Amino acid sequence: MVDDDHETTTDEAAAEDADQVLEEIERKRSLRGAALVAVAAVGITFSLFQLWIAARGFTFEATIPGIGTVRLISLQQLQLRAIHVNFALILAFLLYPISDGTGALSRRLGRVTPFVRDRLGDHPITRVLEGIRGVLRWAFLDPERDRITPADVGLIVLSLFPTLYYLTRYSEVIDVIRVFGLRGGAPLGELYPILEPLAVGPLSTWPFGYLMGVLAILLVLEATRRALGIMLMSLVSLFIIYGRFGYLIPRDAPGVGLLATSELRWDQVVQNLWYTVEGILGVPVSVSVRFIYIFILFGAFLEMSGAGKWFIDLAYSMTGTKQGGPAKASVVSSGFMGMISGSSVANTVTTGALTIPLMKRSGYSPEFAGAVESSVSSGGQILPPVMGAAAFLIVEFIGVPFREVIIAATLPAIAFFFGMWIMVDLEAGKHGIGGLSRSELLDIGPHMRRGWFYLVPLGLLLYYIVIARLSIGRAGWFTIVATVALISVVAAYNRDAGPVLVGGIFALFVASVVSQFFAGTTLLGLLLGDAGAGLGPVAAVRAALPQLAVIAIGLSVLTLLARPRSEAPLLELDDTVNDTAAAIDERFGSEMATSRAGSFATFILKSLDNGARTATVVVVAVAAAGVIPGIINLTGLGGSLRALILGVSGGSFVVLLVLTGVAAIIVGMGMPTTVMYIIIVVLLGPTMQEFGVALLAAHLFVLYLGLMADVTPPVAVAAYAAAGVAKADAFDTGRQAFLLSLNKILVPFAFVFAPGILLIRGGDTGDEWAVMTFADFADLGFVVPEVLIPVVGMFAGVYALGAAIIGYYRTDVGRLERVGFGVAALLLSVPGMVLMPAESAAALAGIEATLATTTFDIALRALGGVMLVALVGKNRRQAAGEESTAATA
Repeated sequence: MVDDDHETTTDEAAAEDADQVLEEIERKRSLRGAALVAVAAVGITFSLFQLWIAARGFTFEATIPGIGTVRLISLQQLQLRAIHVNFALILAFLLYPISDGTGALSRRLGRVTPFVRDRLGDHPITRVLEGIRGVLRWAFLDPERDRITPADVGLIVLSLFPTLYYLTRYSEVIDVIRVFGLRGGAPLGELYPILEPLAVGPLSTWPFGYLMGVLAILLVLEATRRALGIMLMSLVSLFIIYGRFGYLIPRDAPGVGLLATSELRWDQVVQNLWYTVEGILGVPVSVSVRFIYIFILFGAFLEMSGAGKWFIDLAYSMTGTKQGGPAKASVVSSGFMGMISGSSVANTVTTGALTIPLMKRSGYSPEFAGAVESSVSSGGQILPPVMGAAAFLIVEFIGVPFREVIIAATLPAIAFFFGMWIMVDLEAGKHGIGGLSRSELLDIGPHMRRGWFYLVPLGLLLYYIVIARLSIGRAGWFTIVATVALISVVAAYNRDAGPVLVGGIFALFVASVVSQFFAGTTLLGLLLGDAGAGLGPVAAVRAALPQLAVIAIGLSVLTLLARPRSEAPLLELDDTVNDTAAAIDERFGSEMATSRAGSFATFILKSLDNGARTATVVVVAVAAAGVIPGIINLTGLGGSLRALILGVSGGSFVVLLVLTGVAAIIVGMGMPTTVMYIIIVVLLGPTMQEFGVALLAAHLFVLYLGLMADVTPPVAVAAYAAAGVAKADAFDTGRQAFLLSLNKILVPFAFVFAPGILLIRGGDTGDEWAVMTFADFADLGFVVPEVLIPVVGMFAGVYALGAAIIGYYRTDVGRLERVGFGVAALLLSVPGMVLMPAESAAALAGIEATLATTTFDIALRALGGVMLVALVGKNRRQAAGEESTAATA
């Protein structure tokens, strides 16, 4: 984007810093050679497996010439989920080391041998201990995070057994274990007579299903420790222990007596966690199988296609010359990238490597630049149409179509990013930060012509979900296929081959439509004699449309193979793809991978591989998190917690919301958003419903508040990652990121009190909420007070909050005025936060008053509006006076 050599060097250094920061946070291995190929093979297989599920369902078939279609296997739900989790376990054991030797236990054990040598010298005991130490280090430790250890291989092999048991003895799971429990299961020798010689010790007498369930739970805990850290593993372990020993809590103990449970045996706990749809293989993993993975894969294809860099450049082209342009470009581009990446930290680091240096160069402080990047990157998970993995969990938990979640989430997301835009603009005005010169930026016209096609996949996704109303899995599948087809055409297109290629695609598509019109079959079917009754014109076009992608890919690949060295002027794949292709060519001493055909093939394989790597953490997280609702359902803890929470809140709706928000932030610290969401929704969601909160509003409220954890000190992983890239003070970056993200608190409180902001309307009884229809929008008596006024108030509120946080509006804002802007923001956005406590206080004073009404709501919003207008007017006049004084001086 910038031609200056010094600035280019700075950007490259920032990219290197970003890679280092991300490596330190994720603690993944950097593998090479055969190990890297093994990981890629597993990842690609995982992605292909999931693509098949999205395209064809749970039945795996093969077409054999002369025989026909042969069914290979038809998977049941639990079998499919077990395979899904097994893939993630294998990748977790391959990608994350068991230990790099820096942990407390490793350090303490490492001091044993030197201590003995100091005491005994070159004694045989010393040599034996050193030998044992060497073997253990070889088997378990990976200090450089660059090799797969024997312990990893052993765990991978062990992880296969629970899944193989599901696949080969599913009848025992259904007919025996579900009826008689795990104690009724058969031992290894009875299930697999050929393995009778191996049935020694517990294997000879214990039910094999019991052992496999215990093994599966332990492996999930170990994968959780590696990929997500000791905190989540410890939390899940505590829930398992509680399920077994919760009966020891005295029922008459004050407060905690509500947590007492009935006595459960270990086999009952294991059965619930591994052999039902309420534990590890429960709803969260089901959502991952059907929804989350396919959208992570779509994001990987979009990113590897080069769309990320193109969108970042587009954002700079559109906003870079404005006041505070680099920060505004960050708001736009990082929001988009956060939407498709689904990870606050990864997006903060990767996108921040480009945006943070430019923000610093334009005049923003390193801390503010890092704060902006981390705030908007975490906000990407609330931005439709993709959003983050938690959005798909919302779909499953509350049973609404994904398109309704998209519609409901749109206005709040826009309000949050609008607030971020206002704050970076005010900060720029405060410090006199201008924009970049047009010469430093790409011209928007040529840039659009070079990459307009990157907008097509997102447009198709919206079409499939909102208009065609396909299932999420099918929409994701069709969008991925369309993306591959699009990139294949781009890779094959140039001035010489382009007209022929496009003409060929159009001709074959027309021929396919004609075939459907006259014979009701595809071109291939027509050639094979599979003719039938013709279709109508519209039906023929619809039937032929799915073949368009196949035609485009087929002709494009033929063009690529025929002219592998021709130019591809529009093809700008992600640097990761280009680096991988170059490494392959260097390894084999050829130039095949960097040719157009090779680059296209590398793009596909790298997308499949990266999608699996990204999904591994999510799958492990939802598998581990599934333990928590499983234990809650098994022990009946949900009802006790509900009573406890209602008691703590004192029946106050405002207190309950504050408790829920604080809990979401605390639980979300250092944990994936999906895990936080599952825990809080399971624990607190039912209680919120008892206060009449719209179900969708309650779940989005939890999602918004949970995302605050990524920018809330003392953990603030996204903010601290941004500080590493910006070379800024970590705590100050976290503090500023938290302040900039306060809209993530204001906005959800606004739509909980006024669900019309989500464009939903309750039924006559107020307990059935649905997305508004055209008839609802025509009802002005509802739309004006319940939708229009709250939406305007929300946007005006985040505007006022920006001035309160930055402390500037045309001129410096004093402390008292900042308080005024803050009060105006509260009154404009959430007057209910004032009305409900006031009503409760009046009731305590013996005064019967109904304040939480539409009339008082509008009155307080109007008061907030008057305050905002007055403060804005005052600051404008003061700024004009200061300018006049400066001009005459």
